[in-house]
Amino acid sequence: MASDLPRVYPSGALKKVLYLHGFASSPAGRKVGALTELLRPHGIALVAPDLNVPSFRELDFRTMANLALREAEAHAPSVIVGSSLGAVAALETSRLGASAPLLLIAPAISFGPRWTEKLPPGDPLFFFHHAEGRELPIHRRFFEDLADHDSDREPPAVPVIVVMGTDDESVPFEHVRQVWLAWEESGRLAGGSRFVPVPGGDHGLVEHAGTLARELLDLSSYSGGAG
Repeated sequence: MASDLPRVYPSGALKKVLYLHGFASSPAGRKVGALTELLRPHGIALVAPDLNVPSFRELDFRTMANLALREAEAHAPSVIVGSSLGAVAALETSRLGASAPLLLIAPAISFGPRWTEKLPPGDPLFFFHHAEGRELPIHRRFFEDLADHDSDREPPAVPVIVVMGTDDESVPFEHVRQVWLAWEESGRLAGGSRFVPVPGGDHGLVEHAGTLARELLDLSSYSGGAG
């Protein structure tokens, strides 16, 4: 995959990228590892905070977004990458003032009631946590609060690339495509923004890390390559 990437960037180009992982995941996910290996020759370091805050059981979206904003302020990333729920956090971080372009991977955007309509009864709920390798409890209020979140209904003010697998088993491809079309119709998408479908791609897109790396490198040019 690395051989298909653009040329290595010169000294002083892109240095840091903020990566926001998805729900029930961690900074140690396979996608982070794959991107780290692909981007290291280009002088790029991924900053990937743990978004299970204050804990997975008491997960709070506002706390998550505020953590991401603090990381953006501390590291001045050239690109903010968000995967699935992390993409929603990336959009909120941008709305709160982060100025970096966005790469949204399989974004769980504009779900509203979808966050709650399929939940089983009871509190806490139990979900398989991929980093822990087991089911863990999480309070119901996290999903109820997220259902009211609407800042992802409008396009961000910065360039944004959405990469979406056509065979995503978790986030419906057509739903995300329709959200993108609404963003386009608003006339408020920044220059350089685009929707990138990945034929046959699943939710994780780990097997398409080369595509993600290429889009990230291209998107970095809109921030001037500052580290």
